[in-house]
Amino acid sequence: MTEFTPEHFRIDIALAEQLIAEHMPTYGAETVPLAAATHRILRSTIRAERDQPPFDRATMDGIAISGADSRRREYRVRGTQAAGQAAATLAEPGDCLEVMTGAVMPVGADTVIPVERVRAAPGQTMVIEEGYLPERGQFVHRRGSDHARDAELLQPGVRIGAPEMAILTAAGQPTVAVAAPPSIAIVSTGDELVDVGDPLTDYQIRSSNDRAIAAALEARSCNRLTRARLPDDPQALLAQIGQLHADHDVLILSGGVSMGKYDYVPAILKQLNVAVVFHKILQRPGLPMWFGVSAAGKPVFALPGNPVSTLVCLIRLVRPALEAAMGRRDTRQPRVPLGEKIEFRPDLTWLLPVKLNWTDAGECLAMPRPTNTSGDFIGLRDTDGVVELPRGADTFAAGTPVKFFSWQ
Repeated sequence: MTEFTPEHFRIDIALAEQLIAEHMPTYGAETVPLAAATHRILRSTIRAERDQPPFDRATMDGIAISGADSRRREYRVRGTQAAGQAAATLAEPGDCLEVMTGAVMPVGADTVIPVERVRAAPGQTMVIEEGYLPERGQFVHRRGSDHARDAELLQPGVRIGAPEMAILTAAGQPTVAVAAPPSIAIVSTGDELVDVGDPLTDYQIRSSNDRAIAAALEARSCNRLTRARLPDDPQALLAQIGQLHADHDVLILSGGVSMGKYDYVPAILKQLNVAVVFHKILQRPGLPMWFGVSAAGKPVFALPGNPVSTLVCLIRLVRPALEAAMGRRDTRQPRVPLGEKIEFRPDLTWLLPVKLNWTDAGECLAMPRPTNTSGDFIGLRDTDGVVELPRGADTFAAGTPVKFFSWQ
């Protein structure tokens, strides 16, 4: 495991990402009812309970016939085969059964003629449309054609959405092994912070970072959260951060990590035997970010206090690291083309807020929406996330593909 050296001060964002990954623990799994598994990260391999489909099934309403008997123009109706009924039998050539979409195919039938191609005639007879020639086997979903029994359907590490929920249900899974989210303490520091509903003076502000961090984590099923607001008091910080560390798996702090007189957090963490892994990243916003690991092996993220910096650091570095530690298999970020030319002179990675727009041709473009300052979180209201403009270039042409990180 890489140890802190002077080279880990003011580092590139790629190295910061690597160092976080090297120092993150692996979190365990828990078994939950199927209904509680939505949006969770799967932690087991799911195999098919039986063939899918489990029987030859009709994919159209119509009449079921034997394909060997498909050149007839009239068929005798011998009954109805509805979904959820056991398979009936075609007894004689020239017989048919009315069949419903999703029904098991009758014994002796292997072809469906759609209801739109037949008409009822006297004497319980169906007459085929003039000129229509059915193909043997048409409109039949064959048993096992999707997959066979015991086939692997889902691998550990996928996030359970609507398709995955359908697969788990079809596999007969009443309970599911999913990632157990770590318990996370979200700590905002600063005498100026006041919670919603409390009286506010002219020189104070609402404490928004803790709630914004919680919302971003809850969107990815990290829901074992505690929020705390702490004053700029070294003794109070030492005692309360120490207790929060003891009670939780992860600490995420906001504020107090820069170079100001009241930026106590790095010194407090040192007193708590939290070893620094890196401090400061060559990025904008969020340069003062700090990361370390305690003697108990618990990760500690100390983010800048400006709201835009806090959220950018969270979705670019903290949240992906937590998801990977919970077993998320594919954490690659999508790339989207820039919607317009961008120039940026500082030798920093720019994490630029963007709005995703779709052209009439169906192309998704990242339209820049820079904020006034790293404190202008109101400017994020019409954005979908940030794109990463890497160091080493000062001009990015329209159409340049760049990594996109979603707020959600």
